[in-house]
Amino acid sequence: MVKLTKIYTRGGDGGKTSLADGTRLPKNNPRIAAYGTVDETNATIGMARLHTEGEADAMLGRIQNDMFDLGADLATPDGDGMEGALRIQQSQVDRLEREIDAMNESLDPLNSFTLPGGSAASAHLHLCRTVSRRAERDAITLAATEDINPVAIKYLNRLSDHLFVMTRMLNGNGKTDVLWVPGENR
Repeated sequence: MVKLTKIYTRGGDGGKTSLADGTRLPKNNPRIAAYGTVDETNATIGMARLHTEGEADAMLGRIQNDMFDLGADLATPDGDGMEGALRIQQSQVDRLEREIDAMNESLDPLNSFTLPGGSAASAHLHLCRTVSRRAERDAITLAATEDINPVAIKYLNRLSDHLFVMTRMLNGNGKTDVLWVPGENR
């Protein structure tokens, strides 16, 4: 269990931060950006949860815990002495897929792209979805120069799908989706 007794360390005052293995990197390093955007995704999910309940809220709670696992994964470079590091597992991706399939069963067919909106929960989850897409892009940028757990990228890709399907579920199973009307305002 993590125990934090002091919140500030002054270690980052010079623009660097430490990874899980103790390596110091500039705060604008792609690895820091990747797990920072994962943290931002988690924060937006927390805001969305203010508007959810029941199974939707339970799913988001599980995802928030996964996001800490994912942040730890990205904050821990591969290398000597890193055996046993916390890594996102395929079983976590599989759970997202099962939840997507279950939510999707009761949705009205989609005949257009949806605009962010409908219910408050749905609007917040659209923001979560777009931030998670940025986290995925940041992880892919990192993977272009360093080895990372490939399941981390799969998780982020599936997460944005999960959040999108949940937006529809929370919009009356798609009945109150706000649909894009191409060229409507020409």
